[in-house]
Amino acid sequence: MRRREFISRVPGAAQHGARGAQWCTADPGPLRTPSLERSRISGAPLHFVPRCTASGTRVIGRREFIALLAGAAAAWPLAARAQPQTMPVIGLLGSATATAWAALLAAFRRGLSEAGYAEGRNVAVEYRWAEGRYDRLPAMAADLAQRQVTVLVAFPTPAALVAKATTATIPIVFTSISNPVQVGLVASLSRPGGNITGTTYLNLEVGPKLLEVMREALPAATTMAVLINPTNPNADTQVGNLRAAARTLGIELHVLPVSNEHELDAAFTTLARQKPGGLVVGGDPFLNSRNELIAAMALRHALPAIYPSRTFVAAGGLMSYAGSAPEAYYQAGIYTGRILRGEKPADLPVQQTTRVELAINLRTAKALGIDMPPTLLARADEVIE
Repeated sequence: MRRREFISRVPGAAQHGARGAQWCTADPGPLRTPSLERSRISGAPLHFVPRCTASGTRVIGRREFIALLAGAAAAWPLAARAQPQTMPVIGLLGSATATAWAALLAAFRRGLSEAGYAEGRNVAVEYRWAEGRYDRLPAMAADLAQRQVTVLVAFPTPAALVAKATTATIPIVFTSISNPVQVGLVASLSRPGGNITGTTYLNLEVGPKLLEVMREALPAATTMAVLINPTNPNADTQVGNLRAAARTLGIELHVLPVSNEHELDAAFTTLARQKPGGLVVGGDPFLNSRNELIAAMALRHALPAIYPSRTFVAAGGLMSYAGSAPEAYYQAGIYTGRILRGEKPADLPVQQTTRVELAINLRTAKALGIDMPPTLLARADEVIE
């Protein structure tokens, strides 16, 4: 190009005067070009004239113009960095209800905070609660996967199995009361493999111990009943373990299936007729989510009972013996945060809590006319008086 025109729109350009190489808007004749160089920006040739040929034209010098362009170029990455970042999303798939899981959710959030994440600040959470109806879990899990959540968190085993069947790409963090290897969640505890890892808190393994604790508290009891949710993936294992323990202790065991409110009412009608020496409540999200109701019904029927969670004892139940669920959910929160930071589930071994807690409600024991053995009280981690 032989001509190039630039209009100065920069305030204060007039102060540069006509000295030096300048761009000018008015040039009636051929440009007088003492030097020629290529633009550092586009590579196109720039022609410089020592002065403008039209009076009154506002011009800027070459150095000032290049400085302007450099300043604009430097501002572009700053503007790009100022764009809001997309907040990661946790998809939380729960087998029970938010109310029943409130304490465990609090433990999960503490772990998440320990890893540097807080709901609403730098991570969002999409909740799906099946309310004990496990047939709802597949559709809920599919919905969360379709939304392409960053991490899928599943509480506990029923939701975890559905989550694994739903996606092989979205990272999954689970909690489980059973052995994750035996139920098919992971290949091994130390090397879970695939897109899944989590925590387990031994409730299934300590299930038979519930009968032993009941026998210690009620040495004269010869019959016991157990509430089991047959739709729970762990149901057969729980029943098998409890029957084996009952045979060892010389206790006659009656198994009552409970998977909904109607069956729960029917079970207590049966218990009122059979009058067993005690009741064992199996570990299950549906049963756990009805902890207050079940504890009240057992007390109404003057039935000593032992439960798989401390929440039953806080609601008026007699005793609980269980792995430390809050510890497991806290660790699940930490794992979720680590995955949000970029770690792979396959590289995070499944955590197994070994702490087991015994809780006793002495007020309920007094209402039932039970004198708790001093040796049992001495072993209790918590005694409600």
